[in-house]
Amino acid sequence: MLNISENKRFMMKEDGAPFFYMGDTAWELFHRLDREQTAAYLETRKEQGFNVVQAVILFELEGLAEQNAYGEVPLLQDEVGKYDPSRPAEIADRYDYWKHIDYVVDYAASLDLVIGIVPTWGDKVLLGNPFAKGPEIFNVDNAREFGRYVGERYKDKPNIVWILGGDRNPDERIAVWRAMAGGLREGDGGSHLITYHPMGGYSSSIWFHHDEWCDYHTHQSGHFGRHLANYNLITKDYHIYPPKPTIDGEPRYEDHSVNWNEELGFFLDYDVRQAAYWAVLAGAFGHVYGHTSVWQFYEPGRTAYSGAKLHWQEALSRPGAAQMKHVRALFESRPFLELVPDQSLITNQLEGADHIRAARGRGYLYVYSATGQPFEVSMGRITGDHVRASWYDPRTGETSSAHKQEQAIPNQGKQTFLPPTSGIGEDWVLIIDDAAG
Repeated sequence: MLNISENKRFMMKEDGAPFFYMGDTAWELFHRLDREQTAAYLETRKEQGFNVVQAVILFELEGLAEQNAYGEVPLLQDEVGKYDPSRPAEIADRYDYWKHIDYVVDYAASLDLVIGIVPTWGDKVLLGNPFAKGPEIFNVDNAREFGRYVGERYKDKPNIVWILGGDRNPDERIAVWRAMAGGLREGDGGSHLITYHPMGGYSSSIWFHHDEWCDYHTHQSGHFGRHLANYNLITKDYHIYPPKPTIDGEPRYEDHSVNWNEELGFFLDYDVRQAAYWAVLAGAFGHVYGHTSVWQFYEPGRTAYSGAKLHWQEALSRPGAAQMKHVRALFESRPFLELVPDQSLITNQLEGADHIRAARGRGYLYVYSATGQPFEVSMGRITGDHVRASWYDPRTGETSSAHKQEQAIPNQGKQTFLPPTSGIGEDWVLIIDDAAG
């Protein structure tokens, strides 16, 4: 089971080791893939360095009426044909919808992958979206009952976190979401962490910071434009007291049309890298990647949403997905539980596409220059009389010396650093380490 760190900033494994949350967005995983496709997808993401996959039980795209790969649906209907959350479609002698979810959770566990389970997409509580299918089926009573059922079913599975919300702000239906959270707690006995996934531009902290069940915060920076300053939402959450871990659970997706307008272009690998490094260096405990074809498991013949062009199997190997392992590798390479955001390390953080983020641990620091712009570092903020500086390439994960002669430099005064290349897509991370190791 995953836990929250003592300082309330990070996730931890049961043995106390940090858990860097490197998530992939697979909303339709339970609903659209068969066992063989599921295994191939999970194995690919495991190889690419992901350790979390986020998927929805009752999804937005006809998630109630459209059958899964085995001809099954998640809920039974009542006497007037309405899908009833209090009646899960468990069929004793068939491989029903829920048995397939069991398989996915167990196969993920065999690969040491966590499943971020979204019990229902938000449209089943409040439509609120142009392509939401609904219908609205939840009220306070059946939301608690459904949460209790799901929590009880998976209470002993160690590789789960719960994600409520599903791209909706709770607002006038907040009692329904609190009831579902209460049901999950009753069902699993509090054994799994819970968060809430709101609409673009919002964080769960707005509504649920003081709710006991909300263990960590999720915000959605969304897909509204390039260079969205997701670090501002992270920073705001980071400074709320008492602290809770925070993450950008839905940033700009690779190959998603910018602001849902193909004339504005599509987000590239650079865009998803930028969002990841900005977020973690602002204080996030990990990051979530998404690809616009993969979340919906798009293939020709299906309706394409958000500019999906590629078959989902082809989209699995897009460069941004392959580069997420370098994000995780960097932050796992040094004591992650020490990391604190610190913009005072740099004298000019710049704005817009050029924005520079910095963070440090006890004996190391990172500075991310989103477009390779030069910057000045205030030295002496980490341990050591002398330090060593190196460049980390977010595209390849390769490291090179930041000094021609690779010598240690005094850890005092101010030092100017010029990244190897500059321009859009030429992002770099400066690493400075205590030379004494």
